Amino acid sequence: MKDIKKLIINKYLWSLYILATALAIVTIFYEWFIGIALTAVLIIIIILSLRAEDRLRRRTEQYVSTLSYRVKKVGEEALLEMPVGIILYSEDREIEWANPYLNDFIDKDQSIIGQSLSHVSETLLSMANSEMDEEWVAIHDRKFHLIHKRDHRLIYLFDRTEQIEIEKKHQDEETVLAIIYLDNYDELTQAMDDTLKSQLNSQVTSLLNNWSKNHGIFLKRTSSDRFLAVMNQEILSQLEKTKFEILDEVRELISDQNVSLTLSIGVGKNTESLPELGTLAQSSLDLALGRGGDQVAVKDESGKVKFFGGKTNPMEKRTRVRARVISHALRELVKASDQVLVMGHQMPDMDSIGSCIGILKLAQQNDKNGYVVFDPDGNNTGVNRLMDRINQDEELSRWFITPEDSLEMLTKDTLVIVVDTHKPSMVMEEKLLNRTDHVVVIDHHRRAQEFIEDPTLVYMEPYASSTAELVTELLQYQDGPLKFNVLEASSLLSGIIVDTKSFALRTGSRTFDAASYLRSKGADTVFVQELLKEDIDVYIRRSELIKNAEIYKQGIAISRADEGEPYSAVIIAQAADTLLTMTDVRAAFVVSERSDGKVGVSARSLGEVNVQVIMESMNGGGHLTNAATQLEDTTIEQVVEQLQGIIDEYLGEDENE
Repeated sequence: MKDIKKLIINKYLWSLYILATALAIVTIFYEWFIGIALTAVLIIIIILSLRAEDRLRRRTEQYVSTLSYRVKKVGEEALLEMPVGIILYSEDREIEWANPYLNDFIDKDQSIIGQSLSHVSETLLSMANSEMDEEWVAIHDRKFHLIHKRDHRLIYLFDRTEQIEIEKKHQDEETVLAIIYLDNYDELTQAMDDTLKSQLNSQVTSLLNNWSKNHGIFLKRTSSDRFLAVMNQEILSQLEKTKFEILDEVRELISDQNVSLTLSIGVGKNTESLPELGTLAQSSLDLALGRGGDQVAVKDESGKVKFFGGKTNPMEKRTRVRARVISHALRELVKASDQVLVMGHQMPDMDSIGSCIGILKLAQQNDKNGYVVFDPDGNNTGVNRLMDRINQDEELSRWFITPEDSLEMLTKDTLVIVVDTHKPSMVMEEKLLNRTDHVVVIDHHRRAQEFIEDPTLVYMEPYASSTAELVTELLQYQDGPLKFNVLEASSLLSGIIVDTKSFALRTGSRTFDAASYLRSKGADTVFVQELLKEDIDVYIRRSELIKNAEIYKQGIAISRADEGEPYSAVIIAQAADTLLTMTDVRAAFVVSERSDGKVGVSARSLGEVNVQVIMESMNGGGHLTNAATQLEDTTIEQVVEQLQGIIDEYLGEDENE
């Protein structure tokens, strides 16, 4: 670098030499002796400078030549020796050249030049024939990252095996927190004597300790019904592969004692923040309990949730104490508001309408105006008769308002109560939820991932037969005597009757208590039957679906409608209900096009088959015995194939267990 600088400086010296020569010539004319002496000195200096410059030029050329050689040598060695595969291929997708590293890796005994790209990997051939610029491929148990330079017909293969193994090891060692909850433990042990309680506690603790020891899990009991478990991602993956068999082990161990004790586990993963892991674990546990318990919910940082278990019909675990507490809390919220807006889900059914009327009575009981948000244009044909009767009742119908009117009436002190759903996307008017801080949720469905954000009060009981049953219980704990007319009481009763299939499914002792209370308040069973009557055309349409039913496997019936023949959601559900009454049918699935262009699936079971789990695999949901889903941009045939595959997987898991 210094020599180059000198070369640049010499250019300026030549300018000085020329100037000195001119001065020497001028001096000769005046003092010839001095001028000749100066000229001689100048010539000597110029000769020495030229020699120095020549030496500098030769040294520079030698340096550049040596550097070019070294760079070229390094490039050749990198091309030939570095652990990076390089392939040049022809237009015929044959290998024109490959560096020695790749050639030796693929075949040490012979050259791969002239072979097809598929000789290395089918992925390379696909890549050359497509627009892909990057891809991953496994060759001889090594993982390669492919970079495709299409313009040059060049493919680089970077071995990323060690990097992937390090990343996997890091992921496997990520901390995972789990909260284990003994469902219904306090209620079960209250009536036990000390000996039985100690025996039960010892059995459960011993089983959990052995389970944690076998899997390398740190387990710490934090209260009588809670445990904290710490593990890593690798252990969690092992537990997921076994479908958390600890659920079945606890259930089988306790079943001999005629005790309905089960486990619910909430798991948080995929974040380095321990407080956030704890929050995820608690949120997962809330989800598992909200879905009925006896299951595991695994939640990651993105909010994605996976569920395991939940295949048994949950025992009734809610208590009258909780119902009384919720009723009193709801009363205080109503009194603190200026008015109450209650709404159910879109395309409402009997349970939704009946529950809305029940909350309307609760608001009036506390001297507040209540309004039912109802969209007459989005009405379900199954409630037409009920709505006709409501419209004939001037006193009741005046409290029904449209979604547009509800938005205009909303104030900062308005209490919004959502019944028979907890999904924002399904409520009658979602904008109401975004414009108020006072929201109450009352529902009997198992909790889904989608949930109304930050509600003031939540009363979710998946063990209840219907939301109408829950609302009826809440009404019983309000202050003062309640007065119903026949239509109001019968509406609530019809919601219970429809959801229980006339007290045949999901019916507990509390269901009969609620029905008895409504009967005492004037509910007319004959009037309810009038509301539930169906048209002969509907009966014929439903029969067409039943006629198409076939037994797929192990008592599971699947019925598919004809392509291009849409059915209403009510008829699809009724067809599934009817199929369930057939001999040897354990579960029924009805697949049909809907009037909105979607393909609907209605699923029913007697409890042996968890149709909720099956429908959740198709982005749906519901209860263990009653579930459904709606799919867009697909055909009936495709949905049936997907359904059959999920059923096969479900039955396979049962056989493995």
